[in-house]
Amino acid sequence: MRVVVVGGHGKIARLLAPLLVARGDEVVPLVRRPEHADALAALGTQPALLDIEASDADDFASVMVGADAVVFAAGAGPDGNAGRKRSVDLEGSLKAQDGARLAGVRRFVQVSAIGVDAPITDDMPAVWAAYVVAKRDADEALRATDLGWTILRPGGLTDQPGSGRVTLGDEVARRDVPRADVAAVVAAVLLDDRAVGHQWELVAGDTPIPEALTRATA
Repeated sequence: MRVVVVGGHGKIARLLAPLLVARGDEVVPLVRRPEHADALAALGTQPALLDIEASDADDFASVMVGADAVVFAAGAGPDGNAGRKRSVDLEGSLKAQDGARLAGVRRFVQVSAIGVDAPITDDMPAVWAAYVVAKRDADEALRATDLGWTILRPGGLTDQPGSGRVTLGDEVARRDVPRADVAAVVAAVLLDDRAVGHQWELVAGDTPIPEALTRATA
């Protein structure tokens, strides 16, 4: 497969790239900075320069032509500037979705976050509320497309080593999950047509990833 990864220098994306390269995929991480492109090229990828916030759907399409799948793994994170939650997490996803359609790419996997359908309350910090709304609206928009979408909503992300075992389902008890295991699930769903049209929550667990996918698609 040729896989374009939006947010190619993010922590999940940097764990995903070696998994895809190792199985023979062509990986095109989209990055903003040339030095990030150099670091990713050293992993065997084919990086392309693209600023998510400054680019439009046509710019996205131009780097997606010939791809088999897009992974949207970009995010401004739950901290920091509230405005960037909209410009990166929401508008970036919308432009990537439009770009994929323009480029004729059917498969689209989006990394979201657990719990973003919860109501916004007055006591929520503004930045967190903006993050939740951006992720929720990006997922809603993707579900409404005719793309072959899969949405993964991981719990709290950690840098612990991956175990290859997860809990995956429409709704699961909230807990943390290593980024390495999220990357491994993304790699797995890219090859599994049964995952198309599914939105799953993803946390650490005891079930090997292939078995967890089989159970979730049953």
